[in-house]
Amino acid sequence: MYTLKKSLGQHFLIDENVCHKIVQALQEHPFQRLLEVGPGGGALTRYLLTLPNIDFKCVELDEEKVNWLLQQYPALQSKIIHQDFLTIDQPFSEPFTLVGNFPYNISSQILFKVLEWKERVQVVIGMFQKEVAQRVVAREGNKVYGILSVLVQAFYDVEYLFEVHENAFNPPPKVKSAVIRLTPKQTVPDMKSERSFFVLVKTAFNQRRKTLRNAVKSLYTPEALTDPIFDKRAEQLTVNDFARLTFTMK
Repeated sequence: MYTLKKSLGQHFLIDENVCHKIVQALQEHPFQRLLEVGPGGGALTRYLLTLPNIDFKCVELDEEKVNWLLQQYPALQSKIIHQDFLTIDQPFSEPFTLVGNFPYNISSQILFKVLEWKERVQVVIGMFQKEVAQRVVAREGNKVYGILSVLVQAFYDVEYLFEVHENAFNPPPKVKSAVIRLTPKQTVPDMKSERSFFVLVKTAFNQRRKTLRNAVKSLYTPEALTDPIFDKRAEQLTVNDFARLTFTMK
């Protein structure tokens, strides 16, 4: 078999029913190219390989798992990218779908990578630690609404699909899990620039207990800060509020 590496956050999916639900959710949005992140023991991969007329690739950092997967699934020859997902180039030159039981220790970074690739990533269906999944889908006013919520929701519609019990994994994680789906927004909010938007959101939430006026004063002129919206805290602003505020930044 293979060994499990805590350093890589490995908790392998072993529940066939969960695999079927993920594949079913995938097929609700047609696609031609598919990238699986962290195939691990291949529980999901074995089903993805059977999808007809799909250009399939997977990315796996752990050499032992790469060798094991190639032994178990010869069809993966030339389809495995043996690298760190966070540092790879885009695997396809055309739009693609992303799926995975994401390593929990890098799940937020995976989403930031998706945002870098948002022009090409059609759909994401991912297994996350439940707390991270809830953060991604949280709306303004929710205590877990934050940087990840706003940045992802500016460009993607997000859906909380279903939760997964710890016993669906080997070894069982100490946290609950959930599967979410991201699909590109039909209309992205108008903003001065993506860079301005990212800077504003990160600055606002880095001091989330302060009013917006105090948290982001370095980004605005004193005149701009007279707008009553700056009396609020970051967690009270909608995604559209943040986008609108980029236009009055210095």
